[in-house]
Amino acid sequence: MDDQASQQHKDDQEMRDIIEEARCILPGLQAVFGFQTIAVFNERFTDLAAYAQVCHLVGLCLLFVAMGMLMTPAVYNRAQLGRATSRMLRISRKSIRGALIPLAVGLSLDMLTVMSLATDSLALSIVAAVASLLLFVGLWYLLPRSDPIQVTEPRS
Repeated sequence: MDDQASQQHKDDQEMRDIIEEARCILPGLQAVFGFQTIAVFNERFTDLAAYAQVCHLVGLCLLFVAMGMLMTPAVYNRAQLGRATSRMLRISRKSIRGALIPLAVGLSLDMLTVMSLATDSLALSIVAAVASLLLFVGLWYLLPRSDPIQVTEPRS
């Protein structure tokens, strides 16, 4: 019984850590989402090429998805009355890590939109968007994998 209580305590602590990680990312994401939303109402938005407007709106939708994924662990934890389960931990880890995908693509599409307006060059806009995406993938996925200490995700 003591082992079970000890494991429950570890799971609860890990869940609190996951929620704290999401809390660190979420305010910045919400700020970006707010600025993206306001941009649609700006007069210059209509000056954008149709492809740039579509990229902006797709990017906005992807940030919305990322916010939902980042909020999922806290909502799941609340629904389970603060008692972490192995399934909850697994889903929450995947949700936090998975939110980085729509976030990276959404921010890269924003880079395309901004560069399109600033340079009026589709080619340069695409290069900037791809460079942004590669930067995010490198920092968020490849760099952590290069750490020899991290071998696998913990099993719960």
